[in-house]
Amino acid sequence: QVQLVESGGGLVQAGGSLRLSCSASLRTFSSYAMGWFRQAPGKERELVATISWRGGSTYYPDSVKGRFTISRDNAKNTVYLQMNSLKPEDTAVYYCAARRLGVTIATMRDVDYWGQGTQVTVSS
Repeated sequence: QVQLVESGGGLVQAGGSLRLSCSASLRTFSSYAMGWFRQAPGKERELVATISWRGGSTYYPDSVKGRFTISRDNAKNTVYLQMNSLKPEDTAVYYCAARRLGVTIATMRDVDYWGQGTQVTVSS
């Protein structure tokens, strides 16, 4: 059974930092593109970062570019999201996502597996 387990969420003040982790029980983790999405109350789930299977390629939307960094450790089956200079509008549930044999993740339809989500709350 495939599991993606996120951790590291919490409450932080604006301007602060958090580091999310996603541990994956994927037998061939290194063959998966990985990503992070977020969903705020009343809003659609949106992509915030994606990383290719070997980590050589990353993507960020303009809303988080320069503040968020995605990375992966294939030896530990783990993907990370370092979030700096957090803003109240970053408040959301953050989801880890995996795409088998994918170079990248562009939309929700690309995702084969989802984590259960971790809450990030940024206070002003």
